Amino acid sequence: MHVVLVAPEIPPNTGSIGRLCVATGTPLHLVEPLGFTIDDRQLRRAGLDYWPHVELHRWPTWDSFLAGRPPGRLLCFAARASRSYTQVAYRADDLLVFGGESRGLPPEVREAHADATYAIPIASPHVRSLNLATAVAIVLFEGLRQLGTA
Repeated sequence: MHVVLVAPEIPPNTGSIGRLCVATGTPLHLVEPLGFTIDDRQLRRAGLDYWPHVELHRWPTWDSFLAGRPPGRLLCFAARASRSYTQVAYRADDLLVFGGESRGLPPEVREAHADATYAIPIASPHVRSLNLATAVAIVLFEGLRQLGTA
């Protein structure tokens, strides 16, 4: 599996996701623009000393990611999707795609992949979305659980 972050904005979230990726042996793809620099102190702090061990792939645009990405299904995750992430039968080569913290997935990505977009159900009307690092962990571990590797 792969984790793909499209235009992430908050360094500690990306640092925590990088640490999660190291712990699970999952490559991390960052699609620009980023809301921080890779050498950001907060990014390194959240990723601790694990950041050098992240299998990191950077892409200047969504189109460059699509052109050079590894094979596998693109599964997108958005707070307002109608289907739950638990309805997916995950595969080892899936690419789990998440949008930035304040905007989510860009509209063109959601439109192009509408039939492969899922949400983590949120029971409270007072919560717009989950923290990005939390959402990635929930989905990634569900996929790994289904594959018998978590």
